[in-house]
Amino acid sequence: MPVQEVVVEVDLPQPHPLRPLSSFRGSLAQKVYGSLREAILSLSLRPGDIIRKPEICATLGVSRSPVSEAVARLAGEHLVNIVPQAGTYVTRLSLAEIREGAFLREALELAAVERVALTATDEQLVQLRRNLRLQAALLEDKDFAGFYQTDAAMHELILSFTGFKRMAVLADTAWVQVNRARQLILPQPGRVEATLIEHQVILAAIEARDPEAARSATQLHLGKLIGFLEPLAQKRPDLFESDLSKPEPS
Repeated sequence: MPVQEVVVEVDLPQPHPLRPLSSFRGSLAQKVYGSLREAILSLSLRPGDIIRKPEICATLGVSRSPVSEAVARLAGEHLVNIVPQAGTYVTRLSLAEIREGAFLREALELAAVERVALTATDEQLVQLRRNLRLQAALLEDKDFAGFYQTDAAMHELILSFTGFKRMAVLADTAWVQVNRARQLILPQPGRVEATLIEHQVILAAIEARDPEAARSATQLHLGKLIGFLEPLAQKRPDLFESDLSKPEPS
């Protein structure tokens, strides 16, 4: 279906220092990984940016070893690209990978929301309602970063309510490239408001114990992403890998 709304302007987040390691848990390398990964997913480190290890060491106050370990882990997620004799770069966005990730995430979320519509407890419904009230407040305050986090939390709640412990991990793995791309479309005029309405429709279907309606509403919601990103990839080729000629699987 053709998409009626077209992305016109792209305002990337302003770069800001890496969050301190005290904000993260785990070993030193895990904390460095968490700080770098957060910066990449939030686009504070932008597609194509050079990863300068000496600067990261100085900023985070660590030696080169945990930084190298963290960068290697990020390369395994295709969030950075290590080019021998050339340097390490934040990978550009790939529509092919985004389509694949969105396809996998949709399969998981549709199965999850159908199950939750039949099994959600009163307490779980309270958590979802509370999340939506927070989304509305953040939208009113024009806190788009906060809205983005609360949006993600709602999807995580639905996945967790299935009772399958690995569901959220699998979904996050599939969604990692999509997460970066979503940062580009939520600030678009009207998109945040539309997202809140879509979430409200999903919750209403879950409250009505209607798995088919919940599935349809979720599929409509998740399907909006590609339609926004394809024109964006044409407008800002500097953010994307040159895979625009690769057809979407039919």
